[in-house]
Amino acid sequence: MNLFSEIKIRDLVIKNRVFVSPMCQYSSTDGMASNWHLVHLGARAVGGAGLVMSEAAAVSPEGRITANDLGIWNEIQALSLKPVTQFISEQGAVPAIQLAHAGRKASSKVPWHAHNLNSDWSIVGPSAVAFSKDYSTPKEMNDLDIQKVINDFLKSAELSLLAGFQVVELHMAHGYLMHQFLSPLSNHRKDQYGGSLENRMRLPLQVAKSVRNFWPAKWPVFVRISATDWTEGGWDLQQSIVLVSELKKVGIDLIDCSTGGNVSHAKIPVGPGYQVEFAREIKKQTGILTGAVGMITDPQQAQSILDKDEADVVLLARELLRDPHWPLRAAAALKQTITWPSQYERAPF
Repeated sequence: MNLFSEIKIRDLVIKNRVFVSPMCQYSSTDGMASNWHLVHLGARAVGGAGLVMSEAAAVSPEGRITANDLGIWNEIQALSLKPVTQFISEQGAVPAIQLAHAGRKASSKVPWHAHNLNSDWSIVGPSAVAFSKDYSTPKEMNDLDIQKVINDFLKSAELSLLAGFQVVELHMAHGYLMHQFLSPLSNHRKDQYGGSLENRMRLPLQVAKSVRNFWPAKWPVFVRISATDWTEGGWDLQQSIVLVSELKKVGIDLIDCSTGGNVSHAKIPVGPGYQVEFAREIKKQTGILTGAVGMITDPQQAQSILDKDEADVVLLARELLRDPHWPLRAAAALKQTITWPSQYERAPF
């Protein structure tokens, strides 16, 4: 399979296999999309990516990482995203959105302001266990809190459809709420949502089933997971394979394979393609479509992942911040045909 070959997922045809990974911008007021989002996401669509995914959009005010997060818990926010999805679609790319709840990592300051905790709102989590000494201890969620989260994800999916998105991704990675429920290091509950793997998977699977049942059958639902906590006794690849097998039964179409984020002191062997092995193993063990992510920067490197059948798509983040036109450059480097915007055809690589 070629980096610039189409991929069909359900009835949706995506023009190539270079996807824009969700990247927090911390540039919203009251959860609203702004001109920044239009230009930031629009530039990646102009640059040739097949799918452009928004940053994590909070499903509730208390689910925001910071007060400046993008949100999609009301109709006004959804309508603020319509110009963004329309522009992405006009460039021949697919607009996607990631839905998220930060759980115990919520109510933080914008990274370039400070790393200490904000105190704007109370935070919740599966258990009263803080992420680190620099974070507040969350309130342990009760049954009503849990049901609210399920309802919030469903409502945000409905609003995402109103906003014009064709793909929705559920954020179950990076130490945010769904990941917190999955990992025994952050979930110390004694009820039906804690203890056994089956119990720890319960809420993520309920959210996935609820959103998948609502989302149009013709369009895909993705899930991003952290395949390992990189810490002994935590979430790991084997548990991830069990989770993904269950997500596949629910009807999830692709697993976006990341790692880490739930343990502040984890030692992660960061390097080019360091997370690709997880996409490969999950794809091999479950047969689901996977996306590889993590320091993928070189066109040959990206193509090699597909050549080796380690993943079905690649998701780029920092490299697309450095170069929004990376897909156009990569196509030239790989001697593949890709459609340029008419306005840019005078400047081919």
